[in-house]
Amino acid sequence: MSQTPEELSHALIDAACKAGAEAADAIVIRGTSVSVDVRNGALEMAERSEGSDLGLRVFLGQRQAIVSSSDARPETMHAMAERAVAMAKEAPEDPYTGLADPSQIAQDWDYDTLELFDPTAEPTPEALKEDALAAEAAAAAVEGVSQVSDAGAGYGEHRVHLAATNGFSGGYARTGRSVSCVAISGTGTGMERDYDGDSRCFQSDLRNPVEIGRTAGERAVQLVGARKPETGTYPVLFDERISSSLIGHLMAASNGAAIARGSSWLKDSMGQQVLPDHLSVIEDPHRPRVPGSRPFDAEGLPTQRRAVVENGMLTGWTLDLSSARKLDMASTANAARGVSSPPSPSNWNLELTQGNQSRVDLLRDMGTGLLVTSMIGSTINPNTGDYSRGASGFWVENGEITHPVNECTIAGNLRDMLMRIIPANDARGYLSRVVPSLLIEGMTLAGN
Repeated sequence: MSQTPEELSHALIDAACKAGAEAADAIVIRGTSVSVDVRNGALEMAERSEGSDLGLRVFLGQRQAIVSSSDARPETMHAMAERAVAMAKEAPEDPYTGLADPSQIAQDWDYDTLELFDPTAEPTPEALKEDALAAEAAAAAVEGVSQVSDAGAGYGEHRVHLAATNGFSGGYARTGRSVSCVAISGTGTGMERDYDGDSRCFQSDLRNPVEIGRTAGERAVQLVGARKPETGTYPVLFDERISSSLIGHLMAASNGAAIARGSSWLKDSMGQQVLPDHLSVIEDPHRPRVPGSRPFDAEGLPTQRRAVVENGMLTGWTLDLSSARKLDMASTANAARGVSSPPSPSNWNLELTQGNQSRVDLLRDMGTGLLVTSMIGSTINPNTGDYSRGASGFWVENGEITHPVNECTIAGNLRDMLMRIIPANDARGYLSRVVPSLLIEGMTLAGN
């Protein structure tokens, strides 16, 4: 019988200590994933993968080394430990590396309240195929859809366990079920594509695949006849589907690693206003049935709800232990890692304060401008916040959508843009990033 992730992580720690490590931590991720894709009413691809990934980090004083493997045999784990210790001996010293103090680590947590693991039986490949076929058929049935390029369904189960020589040992499991569909409208050079999809921890929460396929088809048809808009300065409404990217840029600029490097346009903005004073950004890693939830971070520290931005004011950086030590601060328990990399700061679930107006209200009030539903490419200067992205969506005249647009670029400066955002009230509360549609006045638009 194979060892559990907990047993494997402790075996790695034991091997590291026997190999001469002064301290160590180990992470084991065991996963199962199943995916099914269909095309033209028939199965195109079915794939199942199972495996364990092992990561070991060892310390010799202020030197560290990381090794990883997907082979869980005892002899392999001993070889990993010996190789890691040998690598650490040659590594440069890092005064900011090291495990958490035992007084910092998570001691008690209520994993069940997070509801990350669905006890429902794993869906059969046939059930996944039926979902994918239903989405494809619904998209193809929409008048104006010329083809359905992708329709698929998937399921995954992952178990994670982290152990360290500072006494921490903890793990959790999560499941995920998904359906997605991409539809194409038009022909030749006039072809347009759009998508819809859903992914949930619990299978019973998943949206109906017929609805997903129909929405993908309708979105694609709405884009037929897209053309470039006129160049100028206009209000831009970022649709809820893509608006979270703006908050993502804010979070990237407040990431402790970027602050410690001095490569962030927010580096001197602690305690200053970065959003309108009625808006806050709340990070909550304890929301049930949300993929970004977790009881502890990748360094064993207890996660916590916090306001990253409160009433428009930036209240703190996103920190792991290393970046916190560099800045002479305390970790915010935001360390994330894979099996082959050291921890780095990362945000969990985020929520921006919603507004009082609907998206329709904001469209009406914006007059003439651009509704962005898709973006491609990205040119963002991390030091200045200068922002430029390719966009497509719909032109708005007198508060009404008139026609689809594409091949345009929107530009501005993130510091100025974020201070002008006007949120709608249409955010989906079950997403990891709950951000409504956002209206920003005075954006530069390059088209014809």
